[in-house]
Amino acid sequence: MAITQPLLISLILLSLLSLSSSHTTFSSTVHRAADILSNSGYLSMSLTLQLVSKTLTRAHHSPFLTIFSPSDSAFASSGQPSLSLLEFHFSPLSLPLYSLKKLPCNSKIPTLSPSHSLVITSSPSDCNVSLNGVNLTHKPIYNDGLLVIYGINEFFNPGYGVSDSPFKTDQDAISPCGFSFNDSVNAFEEASGVLRSKGYSLMGSFLELQLLGFSDRSGIAELTVFAPFDGVMMDYVGNVSEYSSLLLRHTVPCKISRSDLVGFDDGVALKTFLNGFKINVTRSDGDDDLLMLNGVVISSPNLYYSDWLVVHGIHEVLAVPATPKEAAESSSQMGGEIAPDRSEF
Repeated sequence: MAITQPLLISLILLSLLSLSSSHTTFSSTVHRAADILSNSGYLSMSLTLQLVSKTLTRAHHSPFLTIFSPSDSAFASSGQPSLSLLEFHFSPLSLPLYSLKKLPCNSKIPTLSPSHSLVITSSPSDCNVSLNGVNLTHKPIYNDGLLVIYGINEFFNPGYGVSDSPFKTDQDAISPCGFSFNDSVNAFEEASGVLRSKGYSLMGSFLELQLLGFSDRSGIAELTVFAPFDGVMMDYVGNVSEYSSLLLRHTVPCKISRSDLVGFDDGVALKTFLNGFKINVTRSDGDDDLLMLNGVVISSPNLYYSDWLVVHGIHEVLAVPATPKEAAESSSQMGGEIAPDRSEF
């Protein structure tokens, strides 16, 4: 569905507002989480969160947060965690339970720890959701769409599944999903960090979740990603069924720099990973340097560039064309008529 002009303006204003108030928003989220945890019987995590709130606020600027809170008994047996271990229990995404249940086994969940991700160790058919072999509570302690809190009975092990980790145990060596995995190898981690720092955190998180289905770079030659900025992605937050399509239709199976785009003939079509979806590269009328993809402006070319991956920032989401039935229904609702296709005449 195309984004209407009033909605687009609202999203842009929301994005600009969030940039100016992100520090305050996250700080208040952390303090609210501490109160909720205290009232829910997770006193140790509540007190710890209050102690490190300023440090977390300086390092994180997204309004979204999911907390995986160890129980008081876990604190009693393990002692006070280090900051790096604590960061491993926070994700810069809002992750409702139905979203986690839909993620396939071995999907990665980004955390506030820059060098570690959590991994889904349950399957969609399982009754419980588990991360790094630890079960979550059957339902969230709290969920308001931005802040989600789950309880867990033990601390996550940052070395889970990593063959050369000093924390590795025999049980950690094999993933319950049927094959081993190496968390230290994350081909998208650096790109994801850059995107988050420049206002493209949602698309960066999609990359880190590896929704293209790659657990490493095996079989990947080169990629180009066209990333919409956070302001126009708000409608998709929490809608897990759309995540894969979003990433697939914004990703091209070859490396294309800005200079390559400039050199293309006007109207050239790029094949994407989404079956049947193509991106047409055009130039804006009167400005040959202003490149557009399906009518969407490339606002930040070469946002990230490596020897195999390029990311360009764009100002809107690339929409999937409406089917004739959807177009007819939309036209009927608007009280208009569909103009006949006269392109052949």
